[in-house]
Amino acid sequence: MKQLSLVERGAAYVVVQAILIGLILFGPQGSSLLPQWSISVGPYLRLLGMAIGSLGLVLSIFAAFNLGKNLTPLPCPKDDAQLVRTGLYRFVRHPIYFGVLMVALGWLLMYPYVLILVYVVALLIFFDLKTRREEVWLLERFPEYLDYQSSVKKLIPWVY
Repeated sequence: MKQLSLVERGAAYVVVQAILIGLILFGPQGSSLLPQWSISVGPYLRLLGMAIGSLGLVLSIFAAFNLGKNLTPLPCPKDDAQLVRTGLYRFVRHPIYFGVLMVALGWLLMYPYVLILVYVVALLIFFDLKTRREEVWLLERFPEYLDYQSSVKKLIPWVY
């Protein structure tokens, strides 16, 4: 099998993902999504956001541990990779992305601004597109991935 370059293995996806996450955390925020009269819900949204974001971070870390030596920042699997269907991968095919989305949602709840909402939606769409390409590589590498696809949801456990 031909050795693929970083670009061929999906490095551009990693760059776009980093930019979107950077925009969520550090980009312009725009105007508030909360009307002035609802300012009293702000502290509760922050607490909920911290809880959801923290859970998402923990899930992403556990999912990375579940992958073990198969973990790579690139969407193309390593040459010596093995298909992981245990741990969090029993519930969702891409639990790291799910965890990152939870962190992004938590951030949005803590900082409910228009542009952060746009970035979070863009990240969700991006992960959907990225997983489509990633799963082409996974199907090429692991024929049994087709069965896994039909039995486990892609990005959101039991939903999508």
